[in-house]
Amino acid sequence: MDETVDERPVRRTGIARHPITPILLPVPIVCFVGALITDLAYDSSGGNLQWVNFSSWLLAAGLFFAGVVVLLMVIDFVRLPQLRSTDGWACFALLIAAWAVELINSFVHARDGWTAVVPLGLILSTIGALQIVVVGLLWHETRYEEERP
Repeated sequence: MDETVDERPVRRTGIARHPITPILLPVPIVCFVGALITDLAYDSSGGNLQWVNFSSWLLAAGLFFAGVVVLLMVIDFVRLPQLRSTDGWACFALLIAAWAVELINSFVHARDGWTAVVPLGLILSTIGALQIVVVGLLWHETRYEEERP
């Protein structure tokens, strides 16, 4: 108990020794993949506008939580140099790219009518969903690589 601040190990940003990033990262993954699914439902339903509303809300929630995850990753990158590996930077860059694609997708979904989703919104949803799934896989691998002895 006589540890000084310098002797304590630096941990990831978290609550009660549980890192927050792995807790929050699934939220944008589910939201962006869900937006792709609702876009596909819109396309197959013949243009039921309720699916566009679902997609818009999923995109908004995904963008918010992905932004929080980006902020937490920046804090962790500054505090923990071991996270700055090739996989860590690839994960971070891909998350930023997915966020940017889905932001543009959100603007596309704000348009009115059939062109709000087909074809550009569907293409952007597919690209963003694939990117965020790869981010989840990379972050999972990066996280467990550090914890292995």
